[in-house]
Amino acid sequence: MTKIPAISVIFGLVLLLIGQPAGAPIAQSESAPVLGLTYLHPESDTPVEIAHDNSVLELESEELDTVVRTYCQVCHNDVMLTGNMSLSEFQIDSALDRAETVEKMIVKLRAGMMPPPGMPRPSPDTLLALVTTLEGKMDEAYADNPNPGVRTFPRLNRAEYSGMVRDLVGLEVDAGDWLPLDTKSNNFDNFGDAQSLSPTLLEAYLNAAGEISRMAVGNDEAPRINTTYTNANYISQHPWDHVPGAPYGTRGGMVINHHFAADAQYHFEMTFSMGNNSRGHDLDISIDGEHAQTLQYERYDRGVSLQTEPFFVPAGQHQVSAAFIRRAEGPYEDLIRPHDWSQAGGGSGGAGITTLPHLKDLVVVGPYNITGISETPSREMIFTCRPTSLDEEVPCAQEILGALATKAYRRPLIPGELENLMEFFKDSRQEDGFEIGIRTGLEAILSSPHTIFRLEREMDVAAGENYEISDMELATRLGVFLWNALPDEELLDVAKQGRLRDDAELERQTRRMLKDPRAEAMGSRFAHQWLRLQDLYKNHPDPNFFPNFDENLADAMVTETEMLFNSLVREDRSLLDLYNADYTFLNERLARHYGYQGVSGEHFRRVESIDARKGILGHGSVLVLTALADRTSPVLRGKWVMEVLLGTPPPPPPDNVPDLEVTAGSDGSRFLTTRERMELHRASPACQSCHKFMDPMGLALDNFDVTGQWRIRERGQPLDTRGELYDGTPISNPDELVTALLERPIPLVRTFTLNLMAYAMGRRVEWYDQPVLRDITRAAEADGYSISSLIVGVVKSDPFRMKKAAALAEDAGENEIN
Repeated sequence: MTKIPAISVIFGLVLLLIGQPAGAPIAQSESAPVLGLTYLHPESDTPVEIAHDNSVLELESEELDTVVRTYCQVCHNDVMLTGNMSLSEFQIDSALDRAETVEKMIVKLRAGMMPPPGMPRPSPDTLLALVTTLEGKMDEAYADNPNPGVRTFPRLNRAEYSGMVRDLVGLEVDAGDWLPLDTKSNNFDNFGDAQSLSPTLLEAYLNAAGEISRMAVGNDEAPRINTTYTNANYISQHPWDHVPGAPYGTRGGMVINHHFAADAQYHFEMTFSMGNNSRGHDLDISIDGEHAQTLQYERYDRGVSLQTEPFFVPAGQHQVSAAFIRRAEGPYEDLIRPHDWSQAGGGSGGAGITTLPHLKDLVVVGPYNITGISETPSREMIFTCRPTSLDEEVPCAQEILGALATKAYRRPLIPGELENLMEFFKDSRQEDGFEIGIRTGLEAILSSPHTIFRLEREMDVAAGENYEISDMELATRLGVFLWNALPDEELLDVAKQGRLRDDAELERQTRRMLKDPRAEAMGSRFAHQWLRLQDLYKNHPDPNFFPNFDENLADAMVTETEMLFNSLVREDRSLLDLYNADYTFLNERLARHYGYQGVSGEHFRRVESIDARKGILGHGSVLVLTALADRTSPVLRGKWVMEVLLGTPPPPPPDNVPDLEVTAGSDGSRFLTTRERMELHRASPACQSCHKFMDPMGLALDNFDVTGQWRIRERGQPLDTRGELYDGTPISNPDELVTALLERPIPLVRTFTLNLMAYAMGRRVEWYDQPVLRDITRAAEADGYSISSLIVGVVKSDPFRMKKAAALAEDAGENEIN
């Protein structure tokens, strides 16, 4: 490979800078506007909006090679290796030899980020010709040789295992009680190649199977145990803080779902924090909404707990509420700390100061004096038959275990599998009776590799050949993707008939499932992870500056974002509404935090005309997770937009770059704003190359403080949020940022679809998947980018419906498409 001397690079850069005005066209065209490109006219500072048009300037390969040499190789050469990429010998006609590099070029060009700000750019029709030519070559190669990729068979993660138990035996469990944290890859927890398997993990699955089987069937020999539930310090228990599920007229406390092993006596113990000298804060104990006991809270001495009298609770899963009885209606202020976070005041993460007692721990103790096991929803799901004689036990057990295993394995049983389960039944039946035999068989099912792993058959085809997965395997993929659940009866029936792989039927079933309430898993599972909502709980705004932020508010913010996404799915709206929706979902607490009037109560409802908070960039969830504890971070917010929404993550910062915190916070006469400190911090040219992309987007959101509240000043100084997007578009507020992003919707739609496909397939989306993404988004454009069209496109795509034999797909490096 020919090397370019450093002096030649510098000389070429100088000639380019002095000889070409920014935006000067390299090829003339009357007009070739297209969706997704905005540029600065060479004779004006005003951004030119490119209209939607399908016309594309046709340029020969040699002309496009000249474009690459003139505008790309200045930085991307063998010497500079900017972005760890060299295009020194790149040629359009041999683009397929460097397919992975080409896909990276396409992403940057479609986003309008290359050439970067401050560097000369060809005319927009020339850039369009370049990117469409590259896309055409890649798409044509894929059409000639489709590559659905290889997916390592995944095990059920925590959420999927919990969903399986819910669908199989009707129990709501948290698999995290037994299973370790799931390893995440690309921010998703369901990637097969990231899921480790160890003896410890296998033991955890065995323990889970044993306990869940006893919970489902019941255990009249259960030992007396103490089960403790603890409230976090960031939970507020003000008089106006009603916990959903607790009786009306109560405040604070907690509501839990607890499984009672048998019909027996149980008692409850409670410990408290704060309110050492308070009196009259009585507690209500309720089971499934029915009052059970009242405890008088006279005075709390540290280390001493209150305890109920023992009382009878039937077997099964019940909702337990322990909450303070509200003494008065109407406004109330804590005499010491009248903040929304009732424990604010103790410093960052401290216990705080309040006159109100707070429930800290709820301990369920029992069972004792067991009288039997009542019928429960779980037992009704399991015991579909009841033997009345010894001769009926084996056929009945075969019916029960066969049905449970078929559902858990997500396919019809093969010869020998039911016989193996019956051996577990018979061994336990001889000593402990019919129900214990069924319980042992259920335990074997729950711990079976066919349950824990989503195994798919390997076809007897040549290595590297593609083949369709079976109808039953497709049904499993569809159920986990859309519902985080096992396939329902209708889906299984269609799969058993061999009709699910038919395009029309597959689309019909997909659209049916999206209308089902279980499709809310798209918000709570997919959108939650894609948007990184879990990171919200990692940032605890400093209570010395933000004493009104607590976990109640954080939960409300997450709910708002999940409900907005689910409304797009439920109403089949355009994906673009996620970014500029003029409505959201609020309860009273969140509405008050945002400054909206007329919303009362804890229940969420749709609120229209939300002005500056259109779309997710106005959601508190996104704004808090991209801030720091004591100040906003335009860098983090801009980085989040680039990485999560545009799919163009910035490179890591150079070595030895100091944190912003070491930059002076004042100039001797006044405090500096975050913007002023950032300008000092990024003075180095090495920092500017990335910050000029991130900072303007983050600054456009800087009117939102650490907790997502609107502000116009910082540290007493007026905020200056003006900036220029990387394409030259002036932006200074959230609305202008959203408008600028939506002028170039292709990167937004493709990035969303990339994440949707990754979540659906349980693996990373590789360079060879990009032609599929483009095909999906092009088809969805005709439907206004409706959510259903994108989801259906993923479900009907090759990577979702097919596999490549023998795991021959390359995952890294420069890969040639053969």
